[in-house]
Amino acid sequence: MAANRLDEIDRKILAELQADGRMTNVELARRVGISAPPCLRRVRVLEEAGFIRGYHADVDARQLGFEVAVFALVGLHSQAEADLKAFESLCQSWPLVRECHMLNGEIDFILKCVSPDLSTFQSFLTEQLTSAPNVASVRTSLVIRRAKDEPGVPFEVVEDRLGQTA
Repeated sequence: MAANRLDEIDRKILAELQADGRMTNVELARRVGISAPPCLRRVRVLEEAGFIRGYHADVDARQLGFEVAVFALVGLHSQAEADLKAFESLCQSWPLVRECHMLNGEIDFILKCVSPDLSTFQSFLTEQLTSAPNVASVRTSLVIRRAKDEPGVPFEVVEDRLGQTA
């Protein structure tokens, strides 16, 4: 099921669940304007097709004692596919790394990391990240303040684009 094959109800279901993944199926069905049984069937199809990857609590890292957030820009010596996959596997094993994105350009990867304190992050940086195989360079930027943090996608942009082509 390609994204452009989603109908308006599927997009509404996804938008509603993105905003509140804890609502009941009955409430979801009411919000999107269909009855509960077909709503549940649609949600299951969206899950099976991979549009819905899971349901998560949006926890406050700082409230939980993770005071430090850092973006690390990583350059590798080699960009051969095996080396890229090896680095991605390492990132999967590091708990402080919460996101890992391969980039196009001078930097090979950007990592979003969280840590309870600066010394814990510094230990990770010097003992694991910079000493990892194939890592040529690491530049870090400490997050001072978060101005926006919205998960998911902006469904209203898709709706606007679809409305213009209809």
